[in-house]
Amino acid sequence: MTRGLSRRHFLFSLAATGLSSAAAPAFAEALDRSLRPKARGDKTAAPAPDTPEDLISKARLGDGIVGFAVLSAATGQLLESHRGTLGLPPASVAKSLTASYGLDVLGPDYRFSTELWTTGAIVGGELRGDLVLVGGGDPTLDTDGLAKLARNLEEVGIKSITGRFIVDGGVLPYAPVIDTEQPVHVAYNPAVAGINLNYNRVSFEWERKGEGYEVSMDAPSMAGRQAVRMAHMEVADRNGPIYTYADLNGRDEWSVAKHALGQDGSRWLPVRKPELYAGEVFQALAGSRGLQLPEPVIEHGVETVDFIGRVESEPLHVVLKEMLKYSTNLTAELVGLTATRKRLGHALSIKHSAEEMNAWARDSMGLTHVAMTDHSGLGGDSRVAAADVAMAVLVAERRLKLKPLMKPITVLDNRGRPVKDAKLQVHAKTGTLNFVSGLAGYVDLPSGEGLVFAIFCGDVPRRDAIPIEERERPPGMMEWNTRAKMLQQDLIRRWGAMFPEGKGPETVAVSSVTPAMQTSSGTAALVETVEP
Repeated sequence: MTRGLSRRHFLFSLAATGLSSAAAPAFAEALDRSLRPKARGDKTAAPAPDTPEDLISKARLGDGIVGFAVLSAATGQLLESHRGTLGLPPASVAKSLTASYGLDVLGPDYRFSTELWTTGAIVGGELRGDLVLVGGGDPTLDTDGLAKLARNLEEVGIKSITGRFIVDGGVLPYAPVIDTEQPVHVAYNPAVAGINLNYNRVSFEWERKGEGYEVSMDAPSMAGRQAVRMAHMEVADRNGPIYTYADLNGRDEWSVAKHALGQDGSRWLPVRKPELYAGEVFQALAGSRGLQLPEPVIEHGVETVDFIGRVESEPLHVVLKEMLKYSTNLTAELVGLTATRKRLGHALSIKHSAEEMNAWARDSMGLTHVAMTDHSGLGGDSRVAAADVAMAVLVAERRLKLKPLMKPITVLDNRGRPVKDAKLQVHAKTGTLNFVSGLAGYVDLPSGEGLVFAIFCGDVPRRDAIPIEERERPPGMMEWNTRAKMLQQDLIRRWGAMFPEGKGPETVAVSSVTPAMQTSSGTAALVETVEP
């Protein structure tokens, strides 16, 4: 069990397991009917595409509700809408809003940092005081980053320490999970803190040995793996549940049902004690370089004296591009919390920060139907309206250049096959929860014009009826979400045919209004549109 692991693999496996200077655009009254191009002169009109109602019916989403809106990228004109002001769960499409929040508040070149400080002087190789590892909310910090900091200790000549080894992750609020309504063992729902390592995941590996198993809990790196003590696994003879978790004796205590293991294997498990996790790994890395540190102590707001070293993240625009590609929930929460901390000077909790992001969206983006409860979209209680999200991604491109950060989306035909030489180019953010599917972004048309859109599909009662322990892969979810994604593709192809010049038919008048439709009670107005 000595495999190394790259950060790209971290991100890919997360995706696999996880499920104000410029004016806002002119916004049109919602249309609940299809716009069909009409014949001009003696020319015969091309057959009109299926109506949205036809496509929604064909998708067979049961009691699921669909809301969408598509705008002209050039003018902001609303071209077509279906229940566009209805609040629905956005799932990970929420990360497009969070990315905009981070870009606007922090700036595209912002870098997260993790630092080493002392509380005393270094005399003859002896640190006479405490060593302090200070987190800066970096979502991308990995074992290799901590190894670089460990080398800084050697470079400044520290050979021993008289004081304590302190880990300070107090720059951001701690939360043991992002969403309380997820299965206990899913790696995409880790703890959140001011210092976070390896996306707050630990690698659980097992190897069959006769009738039993050899297990390990490790922090992987490019060079190898660091065993951790703060997370412990016990193999238990039981029928179910497959995993159990308990916070016991200051560490994460896990157990796994023996019958579920089979032969050799591995999986990620979430870390619930990020500061202790980072401290133990750093302690081991320093020990490998000859410096024996005391056991890590968690303490916040320590007065430090001398700076030892720092590791930084990539610029925020790079971090966000990876977040939007791999849909990393932890990154979204840390970006959102850090932006709120800059706006207010503090962030009290994920929910408090999400409410501040809602206020920012109303004030800076002109949104009216937005009620996020987190920054990642993992929680099923968040609600946004498709018309608002479409407007948000349009404003974000004009002001913040969001489009280059979005992931390319393959255009499919009506049988689910990639369209050869596709004339439409789509860059968007996907979102998937159980019986919830969303897509929002940009369509480049062959004419050189563009569209901006948001589509949300959700069967909230069916989602809410799933017991928490069954929410990793509930029956029927894959089929339902596949049909929802095909509906999204059908709508995009329809819009490419209906609006090839990026605008509505000249024979149809669309009265434009500005985002002054925002009210002083933005969230209260949403209450009337959350439920069908």
